[in-house]
Amino acid sequence: MIYLAGIFITIFLFIVLISKKRKSQADKILAAWLFFTGLHLVLFYLFVTKDYTQFPYLLGVEKGLPLVHGPFLFLYTLALTSAKKVTKVSLLHFIPVVILYGLMMPFFLMPPERKIDVYNHQGQGYEWLAVILIPAIMLSGIVYVILSFYLLRKHKKNIESQFSDTEKINLNWLRYLIYGTSVIWIIIIVGLDDDYIYTAVVVYVFFLGYFGIKQVGVFSNPVLQEDNSIVAKQQLNTETVNEIINPVTSSEAISLETDHDSNEAIESNEKVKYKKSSLTDEDAEKIHDDLERIMSDEQLFKDPELTLGELAQKLSIHPNTLSQVINSFEHKNFYDYINNLRIEEFKRITQQPDSKKYTLLSLAFKCGFNSKTAFNRNFKKAVGLSPTEYLSQSEIELG
Repeated sequence: MIYLAGIFITIFLFIVLISKKRKSQADKILAAWLFFTGLHLVLFYLFVTKDYTQFPYLLGVEKGLPLVHGPFLFLYTLALTSAKKVTKVSLLHFIPVVILYGLMMPFFLMPPERKIDVYNHQGQGYEWLAVILIPAIMLSGIVYVILSFYLLRKHKKNIESQFSDTEKINLNWLRYLIYGTSVIWIIIIVGLDDDYIYTAVVVYVFFLGYFGIKQVGVFSNPVLQEDNSIVAKQQLNTETVNEIINPVTSSEAISLETDHDSNEAIESNEKVKYKKSSLTDEDAEKIHDDLERIMSDEQLFKDPELTLGELAQKLSIHPNTLSQVINSFEHKNFYDYINNLRIEEFKRITQQPDSKKYTLLSLAFKCGFNSKTAFNRNFKKAVGLSPTEYLSQSEIELG
């Protein structure tokens, strides 16, 4: 039966995760989420097979479980994308579950025979529970999915403010997780039968296992290289990137303002950061001039792995300051700024006669791009045309 398969896979993923040697806080949250998901599937299986009569002490427990999945999704996303640790205060997200179980306490205190009788009569005497529970479940799903998407979008912007190439930064795992949860909540809101909902949950668990095992560092221990950075197959997962762009706490970041050797501490809230900045217009203009000069002379944008921290180190300034200057003078984030320079370089060298013997992709690589997808996407975004359309319109032929 498909529900049994889902239960076994959930238990398997839970065991794999808790046996992981270097468990992060995100791993612990995901493990707890898998535990409650497995419990939810077990209780539904007992209901479908009518075996719940053999476990009357479990009756009613399943009612509050739909309210835990939204908070778990949000907290897991928060743990992966935020520099701050998820604290005990986050348990407040589970207050609706506690309130629900508090309201159901008279039912839990009933004799087993009476509980079974209530279930056999479709919840007779507890019709009020559905009136409260259904809107609460829908609201919980909508709110926490939206919040999780917001965190993911914010994290993506943060990444683009630090890296000139995001192709190796893998956000797919978290994206699939949120999309999958969204689909399940849509099925719930539409009002399909429980069979459809739990079948969707089982399919979701299958994909969760597949993509989770495929994604480096989720259900396996990440590979530690000699430089102690967590990388595998040249792909960085969401949690690893968060460690890179948020390596210190906010209190530590203050001390780094005067320490150029430790310039990788980045504040995620640009507006607050700039508002507190003591950078004068004169200093900002000088930094921008230095930036333009070093880009023209050394063409650092041709380095596909260039990061904000590395560029700031070249200019002997803090990354926050450089980010502020780029945003203020170029009206772009670091990612768009560097890739626009690469595109301008591509447009320049295609005008040279010697470039005709090269292919379009080889010239793109020469300018600092390291994938055809990134080149095409950024070129279309900046120019409004695809690279081939641009070359055709400019009557340029390449090898």
